[in-house]
Amino acid sequence: MRWRILCLLFLARIGIGFQFQTVASVGDELVVAFGMDYAGIGLMIGLFMAPGLLLAVPAGYWGRYVSDRIMVASGLGALALGGVVSSLATESWVIGMGRIFAGVGFLFSTLYFTKMAADWFEGHEIATAMSVLVMSWPFGIALGQVSHAWLAQAYGWQVPFQVASVYCLVSALAVVTFYRPPHDLPQSEVGNKAAMTGQEWRLVLCAATAWGVFNSAYVTYLSFGPKVLEGLGQSSLAAAGIISIGSWIMIISGALCGQIVDRFGGRNLVLTICMGGAISALLLLGLPGVGVGASVLFGLIGMAPAGVIMAMAGQAMRPQVRAFGMGVFFTVYYAIMLVTPPAAGAILDATGNAKSVLWLAIFLFAAVIPLGVAFQYIKDLPRAGLERKV
Repeated sequence: MRWRILCLLFLARIGIGFQFQTVASVGDELVVAFGMDYAGIGLMIGLFMAPGLLLAVPAGYWGRYVSDRIMVASGLGALALGGVVSSLATESWVIGMGRIFAGVGFLFSTLYFTKMAADWFEGHEIATAMSVLVMSWPFGIALGQVSHAWLAQAYGWQVPFQVASVYCLVSALAVVTFYRPPHDLPQSEVGNKAAMTGQEWRLVLCAATAWGVFNSAYVTYLSFGPKVLEGLGQSSLAAAGIISIGSWIMIISGALCGQIVDRFGGRNLVLTICMGGAISALLLLGLPGVGVGASVLFGLIGMAPAGVIMAMAGQAMRPQVRAFGMGVFFTVYYAIMLVTPPAAGAILDATGNAKSVLWLAIFLFAAVIPLGVAFQYIKDLPRAGLERKV
């Protein structure tokens, strides 16, 4: 049953990446239609993430009173509403409003998709399950990359937003109809009783920081890796194609990495090897003639432990406080994700060299290793004396 549930969650969660990719895929059309510049397009992309910083903790708290199924369906509905609003825009600010609505939906659905998977797979191949679940995000983005540009060219820039909205609405209906919580799930407590222990706070903060720096490094690679290859003589189209290789490969390598950790353990050893692979790939990317090999290494090894890191969130807290804990988790994640891109841009502005930005990504990937070690150390501490609720 749990694998059927995971399949449902994966297919529904594709809609998040599918809707996210719309602005990036039709950016040229929006420039023509509204006279926007590419800084404005970047702002529209970034607005998708903005609501999470303010609403993640409240969203986790509301989960004490509303079922996970309704929270996810509401999130997918907000994603659909945001796409429709953007598609009806006659001025650029309306697109921005639609992206904010979609960003609220992104927060709610992402938080509770993660909680649902953790509830079903706690103690049962959770690293594999999380690896499969998080790969729905790049899958949705890749699906958008393939389809949105064609739809915009054939039918107009509004249609990709509308098609993504239909997908999100169908997904919401599917979750409401078919999702069921596990029968042995402890009921969430309400009121002051539903508080995390000091140990759970420390574990959540370690896991959230690891997930935040890992994803920030990935976004830095996606954003500035093509510029590194362009500096070595590649065309912009070829550079983007080479960098995208890693994202396609990670869809497979992520699931395999999760299976390895579930079967054999050794999470921190796996994180060390994989982060070493990511750092090596970034160093190789700046050398002539090895861009494809570096991208393959990045996707095959460097990005493989995405689900393994996300699984730490599910292991950090009891089911009774998981909704609230996920709110804390995503607040930290969004904070890191909001700070890193401007920092990367400032480095590029200051140095004029895209290779220098990769050192930021290298530092972020390296930080995953001590965070993983700290997580395991805290988790192994005796629980006595750490159960005081804070």
